[in-house]
Amino acid sequence: MPAPTLTTARLVLRQLRVDDAAALFPVLSDPEVMVWWSSGPHASPAETEAYVKGNASEGQGYLCWAITAGDDVALGWVILIDGKPDVKEIGYILRRDRWGSSIAREAVARVIDHGFGALKLRRIFADTDPENPGSIGLLERLGFQREGRLRSEWETHIGVRDSLIYGLLRDEWMMEKTK
Repeated sequence: MPAPTLTTARLVLRQLRVDDAAALFPVLSDPEVMVWWSSGPHASPAETEAYVKGNASEGQGYLCWAITAGDDVALGWVILIDGKPDVKEIGYILRRDRWGSSIAREAVARVIDHGFGALKLRRIFADTDPENPGSIGLLERLGFQREGRLRSEWETHIGVRDSLIYGLLRDEWMMEKTK
């Protein structure tokens, strides 16, 4: 099942497509964007195309939305990855020149709304590097609670890394939205 199109005041979130690879190569090849990613910067457009193709495939256990600002050009993506019943992991990436514009917050919040609304999830969690202040700040601004630290959880291009786990429950999200 493809990811349904979601909209916000500024954004259109639509199913990630293989043809988004060209727009996403500058994102996935940017060392500053990829420093906290589980893999290093992409060396070629072909590498990005293969990676995007995997994330754009249906039936892989996740929904992946391209973040667009109305011109249909992918700026990044938001993904919901299957976990236990009624639980999904959220992940996101955004072009560096759009950092600080609240686009990531807007896109992630809209996917959270979809997860707790249409998908009837009870919990959404995220996994981030302890030294990634941008991601930690985004999660905390959205109401996620730090639940734990997994030591030496990931082997990445920058070495073995710990992971912080953040969680958000449906009731917490509903309360956060009414503030």
